[in-house]
Amino acid sequence: MPILLASLGAALVAAVVALLMVSSRTAKLRAKYSSITDAESEARRIHEESRSQADKIKADTARDLEQLQQRIRAGREQLETLAADTAEAKSTLDQYRTEVALLEENLEDISFGVYKPHFEYDTPEDYKAALQAVVDKQKVMIRKGDAARFAVSWTVGGSRHEGERMQRQYTRLLLRAFNGECEAAIAKVAWNNAAKMEERIRKSFAAISDLGQVMQVSISESYMALKVDELRLEHELEQKKRDVIEEQRRVREEMREKEKALREAEAELQRASQDEDKFAKAIEKARVEAAKAQGEEHARLTQRILQLEGELANAQSNKERARALAEMTTAGYVYVLSNIGSFGENVLKIGMTRRLEPAERVKELSDASVPFGFDVHAMVYSEDATALERAFHERFADRALNPLNPRKEFFRVSIPELEAFAAEKGLKIAFTHVPEARQYREARARSCVVSQAPAVRSPSSAEVHNVTPVEKE
Repeated sequence: MPILLASLGAALVAAVVALLMVSSRTAKLRAKYSSITDAESEARRIHEESRSQADKIKADTARDLEQLQQRIRAGREQLETLAADTAEAKSTLDQYRTEVALLEENLEDISFGVYKPHFEYDTPEDYKAALQAVVDKQKVMIRKGDAARFAVSWTVGGSRHEGERMQRQYTRLLLRAFNGECEAAIAKVAWNNAAKMEERIRKSFAAISDLGQVMQVSISESYMALKVDELRLEHELEQKKRDVIEEQRRVREEMREKEKALREAEAELQRASQDEDKFAKAIEKARVEAAKAQGEEHARLTQRILQLEGELANAQSNKERARALAEMTTAGYVYVLSNIGSFGENVLKIGMTRRLEPAERVKELSDASVPFGFDVHAMVYSEDATALERAFHERFADRALNPLNPRKEFFRVSIPELEAFAAEKGLKIAFTHVPEARQYREARARSCVVSQAPAVRSPSSAEVHNVTPVEKE
């Protein structure tokens, strides 16, 4: 019993201690959160403050967004205005450039396109006659008063006669100004600016017509058309003259080639005839000696006779070939050459020569005018070499490097394409596919060696001064 009482007393004490501790902690918590007396009212207060702040932020955001949109609209309007001003300025600049270009001479300016001929006369004399006819038509129009016309009849001081005199003088003034512009354009017309000069005449026609609007006078379009025809004829006349000169040069070169080939053929014919006589006499002499000889001497002379007969046959063949070349002006060799060091891959020269030794023509082409020599891909003899060469040129005309001058004979074409064309024509031509190009390949190899060689470093001044002398042994 005493033990039970002691246990109850201890438990009671522990409970009192725990109660005191809880009471103390509760007091502290009440002191800490004494300001929060009503949790719901505090929550409503916080909610109202949050809503108020959110509304304020929303209003500020809306205001800022509106200001930003206004600035964007203002910037867009400025950008559109700037774009319109830029387009207008560019249009004005292009117009000024065009007008300035009409007055300038620039050999590199072909922006107005390639000139297309409007007349098809055969000789310069025909062009001169047509040009004179156009000039005569202009004079007739001026004499009849059809070159420039007044839309109304003017009177000066009440006098119709004075008004007509004023109109004639004003018409003469406009025509003189227009004719001066046309003469300047015609004098400056060249291969690269014919369309530009034609446009210059039309611009002058429009500008002078604008000047005459106050007096209601204008130059007739038919007169302007005659001036354009005069410019075209003058341009095509000069082009025809150059074509005639070029054709004459080609004919002279061809004649020189024929004469040289004929001289070579005659010289070869003479040499072949001399060789034929020499070998024939040698054979006759050997036969006489063989008839008298016996044994080994007879066998030696018989072998000699066979050798001389072969040389005689060769001389006779050379004689016939030389005679054929001398008699047939169309006979010759068609060659296919390349020069990859000078012109690159798949650029071939297809030409012909009447030389007995066509290699001489290749050597001439490989002179100082090109950095490397030509390589032969094919060399074929033909009794009508001119026709064979023409067939190749016509087939690959669209591949010509210089279509304006077919005499250059350079084409961008591959060897397999030439082989296919030769097969179509039934020609048996042996082509070499890979050119030797010895000098070009050696030059490339040497340049590669030089570029790969380590650079030799020059010693610095400090190294030079710090060199230790080597003692003599």
